[in-house]
Amino acid sequence: MSVQREQLEADVLIVGAGPAGLSCALHLANLIQKHNASGAKPELSAENIYVLEKGREIGAHQLSGAILNPAALRELVPDFEKSAPLDTPVTDSASLFFSKSDSFRFPITPPPFQNKGNYVVSLNKLTKWLGGLVEKTGVNLFTQFGGAQLIYEREGIAGVITEDKGLDKNGKPKDNYTPGYELRAKVTVLAEGTRGSLTKDLVARKNLGNINPQSYGLGIKELWEVQPGKVAPGYVAHTMGWPVSTDMYGGGWIYGLTGNRVSIGLVIALEYADPQFDPHAAFQTWKTHPVLKRMLDGGKIVRYGAKTLPYGGWYAMPRNYVDGGLIVGDSGSFLDSQRLKGIHLAMKSGMLAAETIFEALVAGDTSAAKLSAYKQKIDQSYIRKELRAVRNFHQSFQHGFLGGFFHAGLQMLTGGRGLIDPMRAHAGHEAYRKINGRPAPERFQGDGKLTFDRLTDVYHSGTRHDEDQPCHLRVADTNVCATKCVTEYGNPCQYFCPAAVYEMAQEKGETRLKINPANCVHCKTCDIADPYQIITWVVPEGGGGPNYEGM
Repeated sequence: MSVQREQLEADVLIVGAGPAGLSCALHLANLIQKHNASGAKPELSAENIYVLEKGREIGAHQLSGAILNPAALRELVPDFEKSAPLDTPVTDSASLFFSKSDSFRFPITPPPFQNKGNYVVSLNKLTKWLGGLVEKTGVNLFTQFGGAQLIYEREGIAGVITEDKGLDKNGKPKDNYTPGYELRAKVTVLAEGTRGSLTKDLVARKNLGNINPQSYGLGIKELWEVQPGKVAPGYVAHTMGWPVSTDMYGGGWIYGLTGNRVSIGLVIALEYADPQFDPHAAFQTWKTHPVLKRMLDGGKIVRYGAKTLPYGGWYAMPRNYVDGGLIVGDSGSFLDSQRLKGIHLAMKSGMLAAETIFEALVAGDTSAAKLSAYKQKIDQSYIRKELRAVRNFHQSFQHGFLGGFFHAGLQMLTGGRGLIDPMRAHAGHEAYRKINGRPAPERFQGDGKLTFDRLTDVYHSGTRHDEDQPCHLRVADTNVCATKCVTEYGNPCQYFCPAAVYEMAQEKGETRLKINPANCVHCKTCDIADPYQIITWVVPEGGGGPNYEGM
């Protein structure tokens, strides 16, 4: 059927209200204010900046470690320490090696794990605070709206169409049906986070990829309230070793917050060989280590979440400008894969995008040629310095931890070059080995106190979706799932998904894929790790998804 959509026009449309998108909006609004105050022409307005956020409120979908390097924030809000929700400064940086029953603290913490001068923060609270600053400038901030598809024009983009609301699970209009809006803009900024669905489409359609495909990690996290004295505020530890095998890349974190709270998590590179490996079970097993067990004893879980990270770095960074469009933050691979830190880089990318957009609006030229100044600004900033120094880091670990350490050491001595520059990478899902008849492993259950099954954890994520809406997890051919994938890979979607979205069910004596989209925490792992690349994550009805309150 033909859908009549209301059209709205803006100067700038920012898709995603995370650190990158909000920093872009705030910096651009400030630049416009100074420009207008000087009497310069043309006069611009912050009210012509629109920000879309698919979460039910600002911060609801924001999940990170989260250690904040304040470099970009200090530029954006010079007096940030007066009002920003900085939980605690880092007071101790530890690097721990785990065996199954013991731990060893390195006498000297490696430089990548040093966090002096940084803060332990709740990214949820930080983005809420930034959102408040953005709204005060007059920028229009719309929550519960996701970008469903890009509007392509000429050689670039001209805006987005938001998702239709009020469709039932069969795609038919309900009584509350409202078609999505057609939002047109001179410049559209994609700040969707990791594996953004619009960014994925744009990069593929316009052939914007780099020499390496993007590499990803999956971070699984819990926030706990613990007994007094268990963890000092500002204590930061990163763990290596058990239960992550030496042929994989991954490790854990422990961040002490105020109020007897601790953020714990495990991150695993999504390029492991065993398709029946279970990252969620590995995280729960990690918590049974004596160090974690003592720390969490007598405490209670507050929140759960999962998020993917872009590991690929400099050589996986897509071309980040087209006619009428820019890519910022995790969508553009702005993350230091060695330190696993990206908040400051995301914010800085958003600020440089704002400066580029401001110059383009004043000049009345939003072509790719004009917007290419964004790449030049990146190359002249500390983003390039930081990411070039680790440009081959993650690729070093594709064939195991020991070889990775060797290559990483050489890279530190050679300014990031190492033995091979550029070091090539493959898409993570290509690493799977076939199961050759191996039976399915037993599923992790948890004890309900220290360790949990997936559904219990999903409950603690605050995830909520209207169940009577079209499934936002689109599988191109479910017959592959019920036949070929069963025998070749044992249906890895049952294992890599940290939210129990996928299961293989028996119906009338036949195996079929059952999808539970209401459980989805929007981590995009399925879109990344499916061996046949037939799962596509698209935005659900706005407002659905997790609620990472306090994380």
